[in-house]
Amino acid sequence: MKNIIFGIFLFFFLFIILYYFQIIPHKSYDNSYFQISTYKSSVDKDRDGVDDQTDILLNVREYISTKPKYKSKYYVSGYPDDSYGVCTDVVANGLLHAGYDLMELVNQDIIENKEEYNISIVDKKIDFRRVVNLNVYFKRNAISLTTDISDISKWQGGDIVVFQNHIAIVSDKRNKKGIPFVIHHASPYQVRYEEDILEKRNDIVAHYRIS
Repeated sequence: MKNIIFGIFLFFFLFIILYYFQIIPHKSYDNSYFQISTYKSSVDKDRDGVDDQTDILLNVREYISTKPKYKSKYYVSGYPDDSYGVCTDVVANGLLHAGYDLMELVNQDIIENKEEYNISIVDKKIDFRRVVNLNVYFKRNAISLTTDISDISKWQGGDIVVFQNHIAIVSDKRNKKGIPFVIHHASPYQVRYEEDILEKRNDIVAHYRIS
């Protein structure tokens, strides 16, 4: 009997651990479940027939489908050209194929507004892959939105969320409270790229939307 009780206890303990670390996926809901209208941008930067908000989300999903491995490296081309990447590459790839080349845009903004960036040596190939620089760039060039995750209708798939030393794209999937998942790349040990983590973070710095 004791062995059975111990086995049941161990099972639930392992389940909780695996669920917490999202090895077991969390159930997700979409906007319609919470009667939230899905935001569509009025802009189609690359003129491919898909609005920017949707385009960013689709591009990010395509990028993570390649299952990039986590490693911080310098690339002569700027954008990673192998199977590696970091959190900023999720954002950069999502925007690139929607018509926004962050390598060029961030570099131009740094050159024109260097006093806004705490950079001693400008390096176009890496500056756009640093969270602190992206936060400055988006603060200047995107729409700033609420960081209150309980205001669920203000969070939409394709938005950008900045944490202390991390950045991600907001997913169109939500947890049972309506709080969105995020699509991100945080560590070499990450099992899933789309995760229900916003409630666990107390370091949300900013929330943006491409205008």
